Amino acid sequence: MGSTGEGLGRRDLIKRSAALGLVSAPAMGLLSACASGGDASASGPVKGPVTKENPFGVAKGGKLDVVIFKGGFGDDYAKTWEAAFDKKWGTTSSHLGTQEIAAKLQPRFNGGNPPDVVDDAGAQQIKIDVLAKGGQLTDLTQLLDAPTLDDPDRRIRDVLIPGTVEQGTQGGKFVALNYVYTVYGFWYSGKLFKEKGWTAPKTWDQFLDVCTKARDAGLGGLAHQGKFPYYINVVIMDLIAKKGGLEAMKAIDNLEPNAFEGNPAALAAVEAVYEVVEKGLLMAGTNGLTHTESQTAWNQYRAAFIPSGSWLENEQLKQTPADFDMKFLPVPVLADSKLPAEAIRAGAGEPFIVPEKAANKAGGLEFLRSMLSREWSTLFAQQANSLTVVKDGVDPAVKLRPGTQSAVEAVKAAGPNTFNYLYPDWYSEMDTEIQNASNELMAKRIQPKEWIKRAQAAVDKAAKDPNAKNNRRS
Repeated sequence: MGSTGEGLGRRDLIKRSAALGLVSAPAMGLLSACASGGDASASGPVKGPVTKENPFGVAKGGKLDVVIFKGGFGDDYAKTWEAAFDKKWGTTSSHLGTQEIAAKLQPRFNGGNPPDVVDDAGAQQIKIDVLAKGGQLTDLTQLLDAPTLDDPDRRIRDVLIPGTVEQGTQGGKFVALNYVYTVYGFWYSGKLFKEKGWTAPKTWDQFLDVCTKARDAGLGGLAHQGKFPYYINVVIMDLIAKKGGLEAMKAIDNLEPNAFEGNPAALAAVEAVYEVVEKGLLMAGTNGLTHTESQTAWNQYRAAFIPSGSWLENEQLKQTPADFDMKFLPVPVLADSKLPAEAIRAGAGEPFIVPEKAANKAGGLEFLRSMLSREWSTLFAQQANSLTVVKDGVDPAVKLRPGTQSAVEAVKAAGPNTFNYLYPDWYSEMDTEIQNASNELMAKRIQPKEWIKRAQAAVDKAAKDPNAKNNRRS
């Protein structure tokens, strides 16, 4: 929803993710290719001829208007992309990197002159489901059916990791390309754990034990981004999925009347998180902190664990001590969980869109197609320190940072036991209402059973949306 950056949380509060290390960027020559198209007119590009190399009919010359959420990933990668695109197509790209997506772009959407490509992420994201309901998004099915730049005999849909299309589908239409491969869970310092003799927990009881040892050592057990309950929701929802299995997760996405109420796994998950609060295992003051404040305190060894997506490492580069040794940990399991301890939430995040009223829609679509090439995917890995949704899309020579390397190893260890919720994308209002309930829970203003009641009310409300009938996962 990175899924990280400044503003609320990251990724819907930052729904995003994954971070790698840096190597030198590939030569720009790798990014150049043949171009075909027409000329630009004074009012903007005209449609160029459609060919196998130019499936959307990009006009040579003309302009491309790009807006990027400048959060944990920065926006230098996009500037490199734009330079490559301009070199290939003879276009002139305009670039805006900002965290104020809604403030900057809502007037443009309302006025009928939106950008051609938007990275619509971060705390001030314009909700994808809201844009889709308003008919503001281009149907990207044509992108899925277009040939890849790396192999003209393969379609774009064939090179995406499983779940990418589903994640970007609204009301039966594919409208958002979630580009970053994101992993969610807990994070800890390898250095701190080694010094204290702690072992990374696999069960929730072991997790509570480490948190207790941290408290007894004068540290917090769990730091969380109190002002932005998006993050603690990751823990609650992951516990539900792992305890109740994929059926429990699907019941929530499918707005079942017993998604929360009458679901023992849901109550057990909320009670487990509430136990951290009741036993005084939270880092002091964490309920009143922003995501960056809480994460920085964690980087200062003031708490054992913090929940986040895999954008965390890149977001905290300046605050992380050189020998911190950041490590990823799947959310530990409750007793009698249907999924193993290794199971993790992982999938596509960071939605890129092409507005329906974009002046250069063909250019926007071609830009997304280029993003899904091996060259551009590798560039993103190098410059944004993150993995993409392109299968085997990153050059093996790219060196991973410690946190991301541990996340990649966790994905391998999880094997087929990966899962990902869709309701935050499909029903943003429901997501916000559940987050609000979590905020009240962590502050001890409500009890677990009240959380369940409020979460189910949010589900029932979302189920009344006529568009919900088109959002269904099997």
